[in-house]
Amino acid sequence: MNNMYFTEEHNLFRASLQDFLQKEVVPHIDKWEKSGTIDRFIWEKFGDMGFFGINYPEAYGGLNLDLFYTVILQEELQKINSGGFAAAIWAHVYLAMTHLNAEGDESIKQKYLVPSISGEKIGCLCITEPSGGSDVAGIRTMAVKEGDFYVVNGSKTFITNGMYSDYLVVAAKTSPELGNKGMSIFVVDRETEGISSTKLDKLGWRASDTAEIAFDNVKIPVGNLLGNEGEGFAYIMQHFSLERLVMGINAHARAEYALEYALNYMSERTTFGKSLDTYQALRHKFVELYSDMELCKQFNYSVAFRLNKGEYVVKEATMSKLKSTKMADEVIYECLQFLGGYGYMEEYPLARLLRDSRLGPIGGGTSEVLREILSKIIIDKKAYKPVT
Repeated sequence: MNNMYFTEEHNLFRASLQDFLQKEVVPHIDKWEKSGTIDRFIWEKFGDMGFFGINYPEAYGGLNLDLFYTVILQEELQKINSGGFAAAIWAHVYLAMTHLNAEGDESIKQKYLVPSISGEKIGCLCITEPSGGSDVAGIRTMAVKEGDFYVVNGSKTFITNGMYSDYLVVAAKTSPELGNKGMSIFVVDRETEGISSTKLDKLGWRASDTAEIAFDNVKIPVGNLLGNEGEGFAYIMQHFSLERLVMGINAHARAEYALEYALNYMSERTTFGKSLDTYQALRHKFVELYSDMELCKQFNYSVAFRLNKGEYVVKEATMSKLKSTKMADEVIYECLQFLGGYGYMEEYPLARLLRDSRLGPIGGGTSEVLREILSKIIIDKKAYKPVT
């Protein structure tokens, strides 16, 4: 393990996490992949172990640890071969909970963040809409203030944990005439009247529930506003660095898992009296893929190091997601090829891994959108700045 970033405490945490995942999660993965529903008990076990509170304040039940514990959590979740389970966990911890912690007042933190850390409540983040995926500024969901409530109308789609979460963090326009400066964010209880969800059938990430959510005259107390009215877009942009970096880390970890599995297979599989790992064409292809993975991995670690110090790394995190997700797709595709016909069989891990990985360049901002963001930063010299 890279000692530049990981201490002995980090390594002990990784070993403990690996043991937990093998005992408590892996035996249930195939069931959850088939049912599309993750049993509730596992959320509370994660909470009991402190995994949801890694980066959150001790005052709310968290552990207040550095970002490399998050790196470890993301890497090990990828190596149990269920992109859907991993997505459900990180969508709760690093999408929904991030906003509660950063923008929620004390009452919101007590009501939602504390039980989120303990695993009693599950959250989801609702930004993407049917009319526009990565165009955050163009959302159409409206929140009109009426007395002590906001009345919300609109719809969201591709929402991870969108069916079974206990609360929703929702972006809506409160002053549409102001464009992206007229967007706000709210936390909404699942049982609030007027919320309905429809489960979506996906190519991969089968264990996670993904939904389209409709809001029909949903009344939200004004106290459920996160932060200041009209600053929702800035809040979302502020947290994109972590989301994109998490997806970049996920990508290098699943690529590493695919390479480890493929190499073990190649060392045992023989043709014409020779193991596959002795054929020059396969050896050279493998080390080229490994090099691509390692380059992304080391870059991602360096970005995590800077983010952990409080630096604003929107450019680097965007690069992380763009390049790492592309790399992972290419690596996993070739690793499946190393297995030949067995790679195409569901009883081997590469088929699921290939399906799950394909969402990498799509979710959390498509690669096309990320290229345009980077074009604005690098070519147009646009300066994105953190919320002050």
